[in-house]
Amino acid sequence: MDFAVEVERLNKFYGKFHALKDVSFNVNSGEIYGLIGPNGAGKTTTLRIIATLLSPSSGVVKVFGMNVVNDADKVRRIISYLPEEAGAYKYLTGYEYLNFMASLYVKDKAEVKKLIEEAELICGLNGRLKDKIGTYSKGMLRRLLVARSLMIRPKLAILDEPTAGLDVIHSQYVRRIIKDYAKRNNVTMIISSHNMLEVEYLCDRVALIHEGRIILEGSPSELKNKFSASNLEEVFSKVVKLA
Repeated sequence: MDFAVEVERLNKFYGKFHALKDVSFNVNSGEIYGLIGPNGAGKTTTLRIIATLLSPSSGVVKVFGMNVVNDADKVRRIISYLPEEAGAYKYLTGYEYLNFMASLYVKDKAEVKKLIEEAELICGLNGRLKDKIGTYSKGMLRRLLVARSLMIRPKLAILDEPTAGLDVIHSQYVRRIIKDYAKRNNVTMIISSHNMLEVEYLCDRVALIHEGRIILEGSPSELKNKFSASNLEEVFSKVVKLA
């Protein structure tokens, strides 16, 4: 089988600190795959390596068969990456920001317009796109940024803590955006979160990462059945005690 993402014996050191320890997993094409675990477990480091923003200390990572080190430029052309703390230019309107970002990917004005229209549908901000981003709530900003990440129809979308810090209403909206968009467009996604209930709703399969190691992997239903748990939080608690 050809995988969308292949991670094999991935290690990352920050000085003497061993952040990732022989991390291995594969992501199928069209799958929503979740990396779950507490803060500091290694989720963001893993995503940044897949997104070509960090170099691995050792190991191999491939995106649709392309090595993220040797073929970094090619990988960047087919992915989008949304960091947890991403921001936008607060003095631009939502439309101006989307126009600027779309123009980085396509030059034809008609194609730029199509991307903006796609983003408008994704974010659902309607008339507020005419307002300056500095007036947006955190939830509105996150919806705009998710739309920016998805409007280009990447082959792989990498989303780091997509609903971190959002209220219930905006969190639910962002989750629906992600799930509906992935199904409609057959986009492969990797999502990291410490919110295990969120990942359970979104993901086809998940990997539990703890202290830089993958300690469990499977579909949410498989893992819950295996550990006789009602949700992934219970699964994680039981597995960590055994680790």
